[in-house]
Amino acid sequence: MDSKYLQQLDPTRFPSPCFVVDEARIEANAAILDTVQRRTGAKVLLALKGFAMWSLFPLLSRAHGGVLHGTCASSPHEARLGREEFGGEVHAFAAGYSDADMAELVTLADHLLFNSFAQWDRFRSRVAAAGRPIECGIRINPEHSEGAVAIYNPCSPGSRPGVRPHHFEAALAEAAARGQDALDGISGLHFHTLCEQDADALDRTLHAVEARFGAHLSRMKWLNFGGGHHVTRPGYDLDLLCRCIDRMQQKYGVQVYIEPGEAVALNAGVLLCTVLDVVQADMPVAILDTSAAAHMPDVLEMPYRPGCIGSGLPGEKAWTCRFAGKSCPAGDVIGEYSFDAPLQPGDRLAFLDMAIYSMVKTTTFNGLQLPAIARYRPAGADGRGARREVVRSFGYEAFKYRLS
Repeated sequence: MDSKYLQQLDPTRFPSPCFVVDEARIEANAAILDTVQRRTGAKVLLALKGFAMWSLFPLLSRAHGGVLHGTCASSPHEARLGREEFGGEVHAFAAGYSDADMAELVTLADHLLFNSFAQWDRFRSRVAAAGRPIECGIRINPEHSEGAVAIYNPCSPGSRPGVRPHHFEAALAEAAARGQDALDGISGLHFHTLCEQDADALDRTLHAVEARFGAHLSRMKWLNFGGGHHVTRPGYDLDLLCRCIDRMQQKYGVQVYIEPGEAVALNAGVLLCTVLDVVQADMPVAILDTSAAAHMPDVLEMPYRPGCIGSGLPGEKAWTCRFAGKSCPAGDVIGEYSFDAPLQPGDRLAFLDMAIYSMVKTTTFNGLQLPAIARYRPAGADGRGARREVVRSFGYEAFKYRLS
C-alpha cells in the first residue's frame, strides 16, 4: 500500500481512529489459500484469534460462498462466533477447559482438542453424552522450536501447550497397564510450531513430529498442522507446503488441516489515525489519537515497528519524528519515522497490516475510545464504484459495560 492507495481510500471518509479492511485483499488471500486446498485436498480453517471481523465472514466461508472450511477457536466465545457467523467446521483448543467451558463447547465444536490426557479423561464422558458427533484430538509438542519470538513460540522451553513425547508415551503405558488404550476415542493430533514463517520451517517440524510421534500417526484420521503459515506473503514457497501436505496425507492416510489467522488477512487492513500535537523531546514526538498499548498491543509485545504509508526509516527523509499514543504510559511509543515535511496537527496517517492481531486485542485502557471498524471495496478498473462502510463504532458504553 502506498500514498496513491491512501488517496484512493480517502481517510477523510472515515472516523479517526478506524480500522479499515480491504475486501479485495481478503478475497485475494482466500484465493491463494484455496489453491492449497484444491492442489492437496487439505482443509483450511480461519484462526479467529488472528482475525475475527465477522462482517467479512461471507467473503471467506464455504457456507456462504467462500472457500474456507471453518474456524478454529480458543474459547467458547470464539467457537460460538464461528458457529453463528462463519459456519462449516468449528475446531476448538485451549490449554485448559473448565466445566463451564466444556458445557458450552460440546454444543458448538466439531473437533475438540485437548492439551493433556488428564483433560481428555476428565471430559470424555461429557463429549460422549453430547448427543452430536464430536471428533477429539490431542495437541502434541514435538519439542522442535521454530519461533523467533518467545511470546509466540509454542515450543519454547517451559511452554505449556502440547503433550511432550515422553509424557505421551507414559500416558499410553499407564493406560495399557490398566488394560486400556489411551488413544481410544482420539481421532487426530494437532501441533503448532510456526509464527509468520515459510514452508521450510514446516518441513523441519514435520520431520520432528514423525521422529517423536510417527508410530501413532497411522492410527489417526486427521492431522492438524496448526497456524503460523505465512501462505499469502509474497515469495512464500507454496509448492513446498503442498508437498508437505501430500507427503503426510499419503504416508499416513490422514486428512490434513491448517489453521492460519494472519495469512487470511495479511496486508488487508490499515489503522487510520490523526496527529493531535507535535511536542519536542529528544526529537519531535507526534502525539496520535490512537495508542500502541490500547489499539495495537502487538507493537509492544512482539515488539515491532509497523509500516506507515508515506513514511521512511529514521533519517531516510527530511524530517524524523517519534510516534506516540495518547495513553498515560511513557512506553506507549509506536516507533520512529521520517517524512518529507514536518507533520502538523490534523494530518491523517495510516498504519499498515492492522487487520490481524490488532482488532482482536484492543482494550479500553485509560478509557480510550476503541477504533471504529470499516470495510472498503476499491474502485473497479474504470475508477468507479469504490465502496466505504463503517460497520461498527464504539462509544462510552464499550468502556463502561466491560467493568462494573
